Amino acid sequence: MNIIERIEELRKERGWTKYRLAEEAMLTHSTLAAIYVRQTPPKIEILEMICNAFGITLAQFFASNDDAEIVSEHERELLRRYRRLPEEKKKAIFTLTEN
Repeated sequence: MNIIERIEELRKERGWTKYRLAEEAMLTHSTLAAIYVRQTPPKIEILEMICNAFGITLAQFFASNDDAEIVSEHERELLRRYRRLPEEKKKAIFTLTEN
């Protein structure tokens, strides 16, 4: 897998500019530009920041498109909130969301 091509694919799927990706990933624009200009994969820490900006894990980044399940930031926040609830409220939410 070409990591830079994968970053480009995810960036374009979201309609983001490279500038926006740098902002969302909390990277300097020069850091992101260096990755593209040199065509060298970023260090793992930088790739994690990019994945966080996209709202995906490293595993999802490297998974084939058929295997990846993208979880939005909204969905992650719901899960964080759910995990902090007492057990009786978790059961109530489960009951409420049953079809």
